[in-house]
Amino acid sequence: MRVIAVIPARGGSKGVPLKNISAVGQRPLIVRAVESCLDAASVHSVVVSTDSDAIADAAQRAGARIVRRPASLSGDTASSESALLHALDVIAADGDTPDVTVFVQCTSPFIDPATIDSAVSSIVADEADSVFSAVRTHEFLWRSGPEGARGINHDHGHRPRRQDREAHFRETGAFYAFRTAGFRDSQHRFFGRIGIQEVPEAHAMEVDSPEDLEVVRALAPLVDQPSPLDVDAVVTDFDGVHTDDGATVDQNGRESVTVSRSDGMGVRLLLEADVQFRILSTETNPVVNARATKLRVPVTHGVRDKRAALLTWMDDEGLDPARVAYVGNDVNDLGGMSVVGWPVAVANAHPRVLAAARLVLTRPGGAGAVREVCERVLAARKG
Repeated sequence: MRVIAVIPARGGSKGVPLKNISAVGQRPLIVRAVESCLDAASVHSVVVSTDSDAIADAAQRAGARIVRRPASLSGDTASSESALLHALDVIAADGDTPDVTVFVQCTSPFIDPATIDSAVSSIVADEADSVFSAVRTHEFLWRSGPEGARGINHDHGHRPRRQDREAHFRETGAFYAFRTAGFRDSQHRFFGRIGIQEVPEAHAMEVDSPEDLEVVRALAPLVDQPSPLDVDAVVTDFDGVHTDDGATVDQNGRESVTVSRSDGMGVRLLLEADVQFRILSTETNPVVNARATKLRVPVTHGVRDKRAALLTWMDDEGLDPARVAYVGNDVNDLGGMSVVGWPVAVANAHPRVLAAARLVLTRPGGAGAVREVCERVLAARKG
């Protein structure tokens, strides 16, 4: 059976402006959705239906085919079904008639391709005609009325244990799979034998508000499966990355810090693999220069604008920012993290840095975090 994924993505969004191209884990929501579909073994092609040039450009670069949605189907009152039917008509005119359609919403950033494949397989095996993603729940639901609150899915006068209660399923809105012919006949995503594709609670997040967007950004480094750290250069902050962000000060005001010896071996192996390494530090402190000398790597001191310094250095070296990693721990690293393809945070970084990271390390600063970065880069080169 031929399977096509269709992702409707309007440019207008009242709750979160430009929501569908908002970045989560350094990737726009629309790109995350396209990539999840392309990574599903059962999906042959991905179509994005949109009225937005920005969404179309991002989706096309990610590997999707673009169907331009007319204004009549792009307003707040237009149904998703109408956009799906329009997209299917457009590709049918080009001779592409899928047996199964997967309707995907890019407002769900954590879609596992394997769950899409499982939903499609239920249809291919003739076990269902339409399938939707859902999470299992044992929650007690209530309704408020004139006589007060009353239980919906339970008798509020009886409180059985969780293991003794029947499970229910909450629709996530992430994706739906269905037979294309049946969808055309019913013009609705639910018809015939309806199946449930269970997904983990962590994959059920949906972005409908600015608060939702902040939550999924914070969760992304924890939920996303880390991609290989395939880069040509690694740039790091010093305090809080090479060190634990602490210092010892003697009676003469001289500072000393503690670093991990294992970091040194990691950096040496990285340099031997022809990967550039550089320290970019806000501090102007002899200890930073001493450590850089020991590692045999260049260092830039007293940097107030790390974003500008990093952009200048990458341009001078002819580096593609998408293939550069920046490792930070505090808010003064956010500028540098914003201009590279791989913003990386140490395990004990500031919450805003953790949320901005594409990769969060398992080790804290000063305890082998630099070595972990080096090992990840080397593993990507071998793999």
